[in-house]
Amino acid sequence: MELRQLRYFVAIAEQGSFSRAAERLHISQPPLSTQIKALEDEIGARLLDRSNRGVVLTAAGAAFFEDIRSLLGQLEHAVERVRQSERGDVGTLSIGFVSIADFSILPPTLKSFRAQYPQVDVQLHELTTDAQIRELLAAELDLGIGLAPVDEPGLTFTSLLHEPLMLAAPTAHPVLRSSGAVDLRALAKEPFIVPPRNIGPGLYDLTVSLCQAAGFAPRITQHARQMQTVIGLVSCGMGVALVPASLRLLKRAGVQYRPLLGKPATIELGILQPTRTPDPLRDNFIQTLRDVAQRLAQG
Repeated sequence: MELRQLRYFVAIAEQGSFSRAAERLHISQPPLSTQIKALEDEIGARLLDRSNRGVVLTAAGAAFFEDIRSLLGQLEHAVERVRQSERGDVGTLSIGFVSIADFSILPPTLKSFRAQYPQVDVQLHELTTDAQIRELLAAELDLGIGLAPVDEPGLTFTSLLHEPLMLAAPTAHPVLRSSGAVDLRALAKEPFIVPPRNIGPGLYDLTVSLCQAAGFAPRITQHARQMQTVIGLVSCGMGVALVPASLRLLKRAGVQYRPLLGKPATIELGILQPTRTPDPLRDNFIQTLRDVAQRLAQG
């Protein structure tokens, strides 16, 4: 029994005519008749009766028609699902992201991706970059959005955007009396809040190097793994911090933000993904990330 024979049979039953079915199937009528005869012989039952009214189903044919039409419908659905999967239109995508991404590139990316691929289930996991690396290597994540530098065998880091750093300081801090950019030298004696170097080497090292370029070593008194926690500590008056500019969207009471005097220093946000493992679903999300990053860069 061949799949084409079943499709031929359904077409004849739906059209009520060999000639109309042949036209719909874009074949000539003789081979259509031959295939239906072969199908009936294999089943051992007559499925169709010719009459003056055209072609009608026998009792056996009517029962067979209902089952086969349902079966073909399921088959077509399965084929379409495979094609959608191959295009990356359906499936589940597990994504890790640093908290900074939630204030910049992630929300517009999710909105755009959902509009293009509504059948994809996106599962989000807020993780530090080092935690994302471990999860990616363990195949627990499909991709990550993390901070440079990343140099891990088996993983590829692709830059998305560079974000300038700003000063976050308690609202009553004297350095905020003027509304302009802040000279880092005015913070030489201030306590600094930074992420631990083992989980945020990029931001940690940049903070230290900027302070050293300003003529002092930062007095680091607090470490915090998440940027929300950094801002929370600033709001409590525990110190100051250099944070990505997008953190201004985290409107925490007791905190004000100021640009830094001189050439802006930036941190680099990028995509982490397994090396040499093609995945249409992941590639579609990465392309959406890149499109959004380009729009953000253009203002």
